[in-house]
Amino acid sequence: MPVNFLGVFAGLLVSIILIILKLNPVSAMFLGTILGSLLGGAGLYEMLWTIIIPGVESVTGIIVRIIAGGVLAGVLIESGAAESIAKGIIEKLGKKNALLSLALSSMILLAAGIFLPVSVVILAPIALSVAHKAGVSKLSAILALSGGAKAGNIISPNPNTISAAEAFDLPLGDLMIHGFIPALAALIATVILANLLKNRGFKVKDKDLEDPSRVFIPRKESRKLPAHIKANVDVARSDTNELPKFSRAIVAPLTAIILLMFNLDSFIVLPVGAIIGALAMGKGRRCLDYINKGITRMAPVVLMLLGAGALTGLIKNSVMIDLIISSMNYLGIPMILLAPISGAVMGAATGSAATGVIIAGPSFAEILLAQGIPALSAAIMIHAGASLFDIVPHGNYFLAGKDSMKVGMMDRIKVIPYEAIIGLVMTITAIVIYGIILL
Repeated sequence: MPVNFLGVFAGLLVSIILIILKLNPVSAMFLGTILGSLLGGAGLYEMLWTIIIPGVESVTGIIVRIIAGGVLAGVLIESGAAESIAKGIIEKLGKKNALLSLALSSMILLAAGIFLPVSVVILAPIALSVAHKAGVSKLSAILALSGGAKAGNIISPNPNTISAAEAFDLPLGDLMIHGFIPALAALIATVILANLLKNRGFKVKDKDLEDPSRVFIPRKESRKLPAHIKANVDVARSDTNELPKFSRAIVAPLTAIILLMFNLDSFIVLPVGAIIGALAMGKGRRCLDYINKGITRMAPVVLMLLGAGALTGLIKNSVMIDLIISSMNYLGIPMILLAPISGAVMGAATGSAATGVIIAGPSFAEILLAQGIPALSAAIMIHAGASLFDIVPHGNYFLAGKDSMKVGMMDRIKVIPYEAIIGLVMTITAIVIYGIILL
């Protein structure tokens, strides 16, 4: 007996409320699944063996590949390669193109395999400095980072893209390549909107730049500092000269992307790219340390996937899919829009594009393929749709950006409508190209 709509609605609502109340998203999604299953008419045995366990099992392939992605992310972050790439782009484009440089650096970091919340933590100090020097508003800087991240996320070897590829049995490299045009549309929209807003809202203040943990001082000079300052300096890399050169820092992501173009499995490609990149930077001896730290970073993501898998099991074993299809037919909405709509709803519900794709992909893949929609088209539209409302206040990226860019809750919320416009541009572009022109 499928779970009724009340059960699914209650499960999703409880998950959202608990996440907003700061409960760990994993616990929130599991509790939502349990409550939704029981309220929706499932017994204890059915809840466990028909909904939760099969749902969790459905994400095991994704988990394996995400752990491999952690190897690449570890090398990029711990070696300083990610920061070197971002600074290299900003320096080459100059102050006149400050907002373009922020958006492009954010896009490239995501495309290189850095996760959304991590990217904004890496880029925020740089963005604040650039915005301060260029005299643009903090609102426009936040929008540049966020829009660039949306653009890069759809062409990245990150959990969301891996999940979309896995759900439709597609090579990861194909999905990354075909996401480029929607990503480019999002980047253009980001630069236009950010420049329109550059003189609106709050400016970066001097105190926003006062962060001793981000001061780069040569090790020899750091020995002369007072102990309380020296402790902060030692947390960061001690000098910008110690960051790898841009030409070497870019080797790891470029290697991974090139190998993915040959349709090799990301489980092999991402670690290979990471190791080659570490050797190119002359950091082979520290490679194991980078890998360990990168995989450790994946622990929260893997746990989140387990919770998302449980919710996926709830949705797949409910009347929700049939109800959505019936409603779309009744309203005359083309079935091709089921892909972006499902991604958008799940992305907004969980506050995460990755989780949105993880839930929407397996839940709706079978029905989309049965409607004659090509796997590639469906995957790209779900992927783009999940980025439409993933910037809601209970999401990790929203919270990471608010804290890193040093803004209050209401000031950060002011950016959401513009972020939604960028997500809408990307989604519409995906629909037009893959839902109309190339269908």
